[in-house]
Amino acid sequence: MSASNTSRGLVSRLGRFALVTLAAMSLTACGFNSVPTKQEAAKAKWADVEAAFQERANLVPNLAAVAKGAAEQEKEILTGVIEARAKATSIQITGDDLNDPAKMEQFAAAQGQLSQGLGRLMASFEAYPDLKSITNYQMLQSQLEGQENRIRISIRDYNAAVQDYNTEVRTFPTMIGARLRGAETLVPYKAVTPGAEVAPSLEGKM
Repeated sequence: MSASNTSRGLVSRLGRFALVTLAAMSLTACGFNSVPTKQEAAKAKWADVEAAFQERANLVPNLAAVAKGAAEQEKEILTGVIEARAKATSIQITGDDLNDPAKMEQFAAAQGQLSQGLGRLMASFEAYPDLKSITNYQMLQSQLEGQENRIRISIRDYNAAVQDYNTEVRTFPTMIGARLRGAETLVPYKAVTPGAEVAPSLEGKM
């Protein structure tokens, strides 16, 4: 093989390598990798939201036990809470549903109803000094307050991840990679009931 042929072959290989490198850089600049990475991050944050809501729902049976010492009116409120819990836990949102506003609103509405019911029930217990002195009741108040705070934080983190992802999907040049992947924007969590995602203050109730 002549020196000229060797040189042409080397130039050809270098040219192909440069094209591959340029293509890889272009895909990176277009968000071909960053878009799915940010999408998975948002889905992971949503899993934290669901876990926080589920752990709150798990406290309802303990509330039922405490309510045994309350009057019939409070037991009626508890029945509403139990029904709201059943509805809230029956609505499941998967990572593939996070771009569906209707499903997200349905989930938020159910959780908001449960939040309202829990608030009414805990407020009604204030009329029973003997009930408030029970250690289990005090522990339950503390657990509920902590769980509401966890819900608030997990929603905040999820919404931040959604904003980060949606910006990537909508902004040039990363929007090119998003379109190539068929990526859609995700829906942030919005409480249907005003203040439902904010931890209620239990100050002065302990």
